[in-house]
Amino acid sequence: MQQLTQRARAFDRRHPLVWDVLLTGFFVVAAGIDYAGGGWRNIAHNTDLPDWLIVALTLGMSLPLLWRRRLPMTVLTVIVAFSVVNSATGALLQVALVQLIVLFNIALKLPLRTLGWAGLMMTAPVVVGSVRYPRGSWDQQIVPQLWAYAIVALLGIAVRSRQDYTQALVERAHQLEVERDQQARLAAAGERTRIAREMHDIIGHNLSVITGLADGGKYAAAKSPERAAQALDAIGKTSRQALAELRRLLDVLREEAPEAAELAPQPALADLDRLIDGVRAAGLPVRSTFHGRPESLPQGQELTVYRVVQEALTNTMKHAGAGVTATVDVSYADDGVRVTVTDSGGASRGRSPSVPAAPGSGRGLKGMRERTALYEGTLEAGPPADPAEGWRVHLHLPRPAAPHLNQTKESAQ
Repeated sequence: MQQLTQRARAFDRRHPLVWDVLLTGFFVVAAGIDYAGGGWRNIAHNTDLPDWLIVALTLGMSLPLLWRRRLPMTVLTVIVAFSVVNSATGALLQVALVQLIVLFNIALKLPLRTLGWAGLMMTAPVVVGSVRYPRGSWDQQIVPQLWAYAIVALLGIAVRSRQDYTQALVERAHQLEVERDQQARLAAAGERTRIAREMHDIIGHNLSVITGLADGGKYAAAKSPERAAQALDAIGKTSRQALAELRRLLDVLREEAPEAAELAPQPALADLDRLIDGVRAAGLPVRSTFHGRPESLPQGQELTVYRVVQEALTNTMKHAGAGVTATVDVSYADDGVRVTVTDSGGASRGRSPSVPAAPGSGRGLKGMRERTALYEGTLEAGPPADPAEGWRVHLHLPRPAAPHLNQTKESAQ
């Protein structure tokens, strides 16, 4: 039954004229049968009326229904005018009751204050008939009509309220769909940024190490084949490590179930020694110092420290030139963790405080700053005050204030 009702409403929305013609035609035919069969004479106060008047009253109170949805007040005015004549002449044609349909449309479409004027207009024929042909007391003739008007008006208001509520639900659902799509796009953009940052860190660092090892192996091949073989072994190890990291990152993007991906933890503070050893093997002398005892940090903060050190050493290998040394200093204190990476070959080679000297996209420094901003930290990159040092990257990550903040930052990471 509900499906049938919905289909009928949908058809009415698509073809409103069809229903209007059918409804109007029904009442015109019914009124015509009442006139032709003489049924109207059974309740009329005055049966001695000309046929043309009955026909005019019949059509005047039924045909305007065709425009009831577009011009309800105009239609009601026309029908009430013919109803006044109907009551005044004593014909009392029952087709006058179609004004209740118009009243329903007024309650359904127009402002509620219009119902007052519509009620006063519809009361006029009743009053005229009661005065012209009094039968019984006034309340017996007028009150039942007023109750009928009130019931139809309340029915129209109830249907209107339900339609408004349904429309509000539909608009809310549409708004939620739009918000959902926006959230999905924002999440996708954030995920693309995160993946691009990870890809840059993995590929940029490992390729820089491989390039350094290949250059060192090339120079050592003539004098020390053993050193060249060691460089080739280191290249193979670094390449396999880079491929493994890339495979783990790209497996996340596949459509298969998560169990199909090879799971492994993200780099953390415990992996800094291995990172520095790999850079040393590539030919960059690195001196590392650690101060204080490392406290338990959120995984996202540990990954941030690791990636900043990795990016700083990678930029040193790519841009600082030959004969450069680097220093990594990590300090754990009550106010958080501080990391300083310096090298001895940046300022004299024209490196800008904001971007590396060699051509590039600048994604490395941008990625470091984005990671730092996630944890309300600070990052400084540029030539230090000491001219003996060429380039300096300083990171400070404050200690998390509360557990819920750590969870929020880790989820963002």
